[in-house]
Amino acid sequence: MLSGSAIFFEKVYNGTSGLTKMKIIDMLKRIFSIICLLFSFLVLQSQPAGEPEINLSTPYNTVYGHLYYLQPDSYDPGKAAMVFDENMDSLQRVKLAIRLKQIYDGKGLYVRVNKIPQNSNYIDSTSNQAAYTVFPRELPQVYLNKVNDKWYYSNETVNAIPELHEEVYPFGADLLVNILPKFGQRKVLGLALWQYVGLLIILMLAILVHIILSRLIRPIVRRLTRSRLYPSLVPPSLIWTIARLVSVFLVLRIMKILLPALQLPVEAANFAVVIIQIVSTLLIVYIVLKILDVFMLFALKATRKTESKMDEQLMPVLKRGIQFVILLGGVVQILRELNVDITTLIAGISIGGLALALAAQDTLKNLFGSLTIFLDKPFQIGDWISFGGVDGTVEEVGFRSTRVRTFANSLVYVPNGKLADTVVNNYGLRQYRRFKTTISITYDTPPDLIEKFIEGLRIIIEKHPMTRKDYYEVHFNNMSATSLDILFYAFFAVESWSDELKGKQEILLQILRLGDALGVQFAFPTQTIHVQDFPGTTSSKPHYDTDPESMDKRLKDFLGGEI
Repeated sequence: MLSGSAIFFEKVYNGTSGLTKMKIIDMLKRIFSIICLLFSFLVLQSQPAGEPEINLSTPYNTVYGHLYYLQPDSYDPGKAAMVFDENMDSLQRVKLAIRLKQIYDGKGLYVRVNKIPQNSNYIDSTSNQAAYTVFPRELPQVYLNKVNDKWYYSNETVNAIPELHEEVYPFGADLLVNILPKFGQRKVLGLALWQYVGLLIILMLAILVHIILSRLIRPIVRRLTRSRLYPSLVPPSLIWTIARLVSVFLVLRIMKILLPALQLPVEAANFAVVIIQIVSTLLIVYIVLKILDVFMLFALKATRKTESKMDEQLMPVLKRGIQFVILLGGVVQILRELNVDITTLIAGISIGGLALALAAQDTLKNLFGSLTIFLDKPFQIGDWISFGGVDGTVEEVGFRSTRVRTFANSLVYVPNGKLADTVVNNYGLRQYRRFKTTISITYDTPPDLIEKFIEGLRIIIEKHPMTRKDYYEVHFNNMSATSLDILFYAFFAVESWSDELKGKQEILLQILRLGDALGVQFAFPTQTIHVQDFPGTTSSKPHYDTDPESMDKRLKDFLGGEI
């Protein structure tokens, strides 16, 4: 089975490109460096040297004496058992001492004795009693009490040790030792052979369980993420990613249960447990982020059904806010696993908060600008806005900036603090889109024909399906240097710029057709030289048919067609 796995991984590695191989090697180097740093941080702790006094006068002497006399080089379980009440049976005390040490080792709890109080009159600040808990977070039921002038492990600790030992070693602490009794005790590089064999078995079992679990979990995830309305909304790649992440997380939990059976040295066990806890935390964060992606897919689908675009605008911001909270929780949990004092860290952050606020004035201004935009709603996603030389469509409103897609297809990122203080012209909120133009006709157009032409222009507006019928203006309002000007002022009741352009085109074409039907000549900027008629020549003045009946007939003929 091992050779088959090796062949499989060799094929996968050989099938990747050179650049991918380099990335894999670089990633492995970084992981190895991080592991080495963590190992140094967890293992290289200052420890007191020398044989302790067995006077049990302080919590330090009691804990240190218990652990010192159960080490391979100073193994004396009789002395280690003195940390329990003298009225108990000696064999029971020895058994309890050994089992408590195995619980520490199995959970990977490294006792930093230099942090244990050496004051004989130590008082716990929480309970205000003469008691000391070695691991308040991991083992709150294991603590020392002061009896007369000596510190012993409490009666509650004595009662809790059997249950804790069974919890840490569900298959027994000597399971693998009994399987390999003869040659398995030989040590190589600080570990016994049976421990190496156990590590290999756990790794192979983890790979096998991951392969099986990932395929069993995938249909469950697919069913949980499927909706009757949107059965194929969640992509298969996202489903498969969630299934594999959950499988790896479960495999790590199984490895943590099996790891105590190897009875690794406390430094190695502590390192392995911390690594498993950190990786498990990262997996939980990643799984929650992927689940958030699934919820966002359904949320965006639901928001598209509503008329308001405000919910679509809030979705990206809401997603980033939730992601920040999830990542922050993951960082706090990892710091706890590394035994970092979170309370002190938070206090330091609060003290430096003022300096940080002063240094990040622009960031805070942009944040409040975002809140102003969300509350005042000056624009929404998809609106056409114009401000400060920027003209385009809003694509996204974030915590810091707003992204605008210009009509040149470029992206403009505008800080929200600046945008909140700028005059914004929102074309997207227009109820109607104005169309204003000037129609210029030649000076020799008769007044009666101008009146008929204006009447036809008004009819064009009345009959067009996209125009506003309750308000428009068409008037002969100017006599410019080269033309007679008619104001054409109308509105389109459309939602998009494309529909507006389409309506303008139809209107302008109808104006051209009307002018051609009535015989109206459109003017353009020119310079005309008029020469008086010479004797014996005919006049070059154009002839206009201004007969009322003729003009009415021509207008009716024009309006007879579909406008």
